[in-house]
Amino acid sequence: MKLFLTRHGQTDWNIAGRYQGQSDTPLNETGLRQAEQIAKRLSSETIHAIYSSDLSRAANTAQSIADFHSLEIKKDSRWRELSFGDWEGMTYQEMSVHSPELFEAWMKDPLTISTPNGETLAQLAERVKAAFDEIKEEHADQTVLVVAHSGSLQSLLAVTLGVDLNRYWQFRISQASLSEMNVYEDSVVLNLLNDISHFQEK
Repeated sequence: MKLFLTRHGQTDWNIAGRYQGQSDTPLNETGLRQAEQIAKRLSSETIHAIYSSDLSRAANTAQSIADFHSLEIKKDSRWRELSFGDWEGMTYQEMSVHSPELFEAWMKDPLTISTPNGETLAQLAERVKAAFDEIKEEHADQTVLVVAHSGSLQSLLAVTLGVDLNRYWQFRISQASLSEMNVYEDSVVLNLLNDISHFQEK
């Protein structure tokens, strides 16, 4: 299976440095343009199925791509971003001030410690891996696109490539970027990571 991975386009919260998590923030004007650019990039590819987080910033990015392929998006909440709970909408600085001791503990061990009423990194990876396994089983020898979020895509890369999950943040996933993997029965090969060449002006 060939697997394309794309992050949603830009939102106003991205610009403000606010943690979006599972808040349903919309694409801004730049994000809509980025969605159009990644859609054109993928327009000549043969894609058999498109999966997306059900949050609008991802689903609308996916729709721009799907329009070129006459495909219906399969929305799946398991591809959502990590839930930051009560800290959603806050900046890094605001989070550290809100609950200093918890923030310090969470920064050291996000795998097992969650934000207030949020989820752990381990919980994120578990749901993303389950969604990936279903796609892998259903679409053998096909080409599939997943449109999701930085955290969910970073955790997928870590899990499938055998990287320590605590280091998931070392995979840079830019807005509306393109990554590509070949998925085999017992392994994956990363062919492309975080490519944004489609943003370059012609």
